[in-house]
Amino acid sequence: MSSRQESVPVRHVVIVGAGFSGTLAALKLLTSDPTLHIHLVDSSEHVGRGLAYGACAPQHLLNVPVNRLEVGLTPGFGQWLSGRCDVLEENFGSLADAFLPRALFGDYMEERLQEALAAAPARLTVIRSEVVSLLELPRRGVLLRDGREIPVDVIVLATGNLPPRAPLPPQSPVRDDRAYVPDPWAPRALDGIDPDRLVVLVGTGLTMVDTVMRLRGEGHRGQIHAVSRRGLTPLDHRSGGAWPPFVDLSVARSPLAIMRQIRSAATMAAAQDVPWQRVIDAVRPMTSRIWTEWSKNERRRFLRHLRPYWDAHRHRLAPRVARRLHEALSSGSLTIWSGGIVDCRPRDGGLDVDVRPHGSSTPSTLEASRMINCTGPRTDYASIGMPLFADLRRRGLVQPDELALGIETDGCAACGRDGHPSSWLFAVGPLTRPAWWEITAVPEIAAQIDHFVSALTSTALDADRASLAATFIDLGAGI
Repeated sequence: MSSRQESVPVRHVVIVGAGFSGTLAALKLLTSDPTLHIHLVDSSEHVGRGLAYGACAPQHLLNVPVNRLEVGLTPGFGQWLSGRCDVLEENFGSLADAFLPRALFGDYMEERLQEALAAAPARLTVIRSEVVSLLELPRRGVLLRDGREIPVDVIVLATGNLPPRAPLPPQSPVRDDRAYVPDPWAPRALDGIDPDRLVVLVGTGLTMVDTVMRLRGEGHRGQIHAVSRRGLTPLDHRSGGAWPPFVDLSVARSPLAIMRQIRSAATMAAAQDVPWQRVIDAVRPMTSRIWTEWSKNERRRFLRHLRPYWDAHRHRLAPRVARRLHEALSSGSLTIWSGGIVDCRPRDGGLDVDVRPHGSSTPSTLEASRMINCTGPRTDYASIGMPLFADLRRRGLVQPDELALGIETDGCAACGRDGHPSSWLFAVGPLTRPAWWEITAVPEIAAQIDHFVSALTSTALDADRASLAATFIDLGAGI
């Protein structure tokens, strides 16, 4: 258990990353302690919005309804939206149940940040640059790419989700070919695609769905083929019904045993005309506790064998997006492959992509104008070449986890190579996935940041892992 025993109170905080996690942390710290000076550092154009709510198209909808996006700011998201009901294309009978364009939540967060900057310009600063390293100890602070140094008492890593890892071998010449798109969220990544030619997407999860929606929204008419090992796609939200908490770790706790409990509960729910979605929702408050009680080998087995099925059921699509996906599949304009890409070669301004379906020894060749990497955020921090994380690894200030999910933390304190939690280096958001597993959705991140802010601004400055786990359990099922 880590505890800060500082004689000098915290006065200056730098937050690395100004997406949702970093912005929310800055806003909560600002209102919790009037003595704090906060520096929010990010080089992107999405300051205050982040990638999820900044680099999105009108076709991209929130994957949760409005009522699950209240994060404790004033005004609340629902109240802020109440005067903007003209944006609604559909809902479940109320604004709270509506699945809205993703950019609206970005607008909301950016507006809260701009208001805070105007209200407290001496205490909150946005710095548009990149942190490349920390200052050499015993000094605490960060070094920016342009050479500026910012001395601070506390550093918070809130770098969010990183671009996807390349699904191609390092020696593949295709990695440098214009027809290969390594990151669909990069600026102008989808520019110049022939609207009538075939496109191959690597991955069949949420990023694939977002890319299909954007391609179609921008006028692409050609065939789209998406490939993943199991060919699983995200399922849809469904309203109605309720299911009580049911996971009993005292009876069975292994990944397979818990999945059996879930399947059994889903069967019982179906017999009572309760959607299976309510069963998955009933598990949500327990996911962090389940994860923390699993051994390293149990976690590894879950990630290897069961994670794709859990993700497909847990991270669901807005109803309107799900309908469009089903229409594309039914019409044949979108094809999902269960299998793998065995080879790809440049050809006539595009690529020949060899796909071998699961259970077949013979690949099929797709003549694609583009191959787009939709495999989801990269998380293997042991090999990520970002200057800041390379510096943190070299100095032993962070420890990437063995399962390549993020960095090791105790509560929110970053653990060094020696395993000890830091008293001044912290992390929030997806970086802390090794400890909590599901820490990418707004409710979990908001709960984590509330705990972190409370701990950092208290007298004891104690980042208590147990109490944070309890906070996660108290989230409630919701969606």
